[in-house]
Amino acid sequence: MISQTYRLFSPRQIRVDQIDEKIGPDDIIVRPTYLSICAADQRYYMGKRDKTVLAKKLPMALIHESVGKVVYDPKGIISKGTNVVMIPNTPIETDKVIKENYLRSSYFKSSGYDGFMRSIVVIDRNRIIPYENIEERTAVLLELMSVAMNALEHFDKYSHMKKQTIGVWGDGSVGFVTSLVLKYVFPNAKIAVMGTTHEKLNYFRFADETHLINEIPKDFSVDHAFECVGGQYSGDAINQIIDYINPEGSIGLMGVSEMNVPINTRMILEKGLTILGNSRSGYEDFKSSIDFLNEHPDAKTYLSTIISDEVVVKKLNDINTAFQIDLDNDFKTIMKWDI
Repeated sequence: MISQTYRLFSPRQIRVDQIDEKIGPDDIIVRPTYLSICAADQRYYMGKRDKTVLAKKLPMALIHESVGKVVYDPKGIISKGTNVVMIPNTPIETDKVIKENYLRSSYFKSSGYDGFMRSIVVIDRNRIIPYENIEERTAVLLELMSVAMNALEHFDKYSHMKKQTIGVWGDGSVGFVTSLVLKYVFPNAKIAVMGTTHEKLNYFRFADETHLINEIPKDFSVDHAFECVGGQYSGDAINQIIDYINPEGSIGLMGVSEMNVPINTRMILEKGLTILGNSRSGYEDFKSSIDFLNEHPDAKTYLSTIISDEVVVKKLNDINTAFQIDLDNDFKTIMKWDI
């Protein structure tokens, strides 16, 4: 089956490749309906990855956040038109200890392998999950939520039981979803969010406290914290967390940086802190995200507020428009995929 695949071949340059998709016995054909632009996609699009990385991974279809409708199930199990979320992480082995998203053998769509910017996607049936009672334009954020679910699983497993105050550094999309899930999963904990602008912090209406990073009270402290800043300022965020966290607390790292960042290891040792690395997600995290939204209907409303723009994509140039618009948005840019 021929798929029109929209591949980035150099910064800001996308072309249409005709790909003959092979359908295996366990595959399902899905037509993407909504896609969401991630910061990682934007770095590829703008050419802000190392040149050797770009040379190795391009050409490549971007986008790993997508929902769609089933076009055809060869086994006749899932009905045509069923709404599904597609899971970008693709494991080729299982491990009794290590989760699928941390196995070095797993591959990830839109990171060296074609993502979901395609007219149709042929995908293993174990890499989709049907969902109901969630609007498509909100469901496209399930991948983002699954990343938070993965981090919270780590947190629950490795952090100590004292959770009176949990801090989240970062007022972007990752910080929003992480603090939102924390508020529901740990209802007795105080959730405090640290950010850089009042305008963005105003979106965090569910949080118990919000503070500008340069106006944190002197007597403020947290039992645990999540770093959701990433980029060149992730080191600053981590070091500020180290200053305000109580002894033996855990720090969940979620922000991605393209360079090494210096952190205060002396105080990590003196306070006996635990550093938890978190990246991507797997099937169970997506399932937990769907269950979470169905159990907490008001969380769907909160989640929808971080959709800054919806761009209808009918032709190739509309994709470039969406990526350009995304540069000026505080939160998420989604694409209604009508191409």
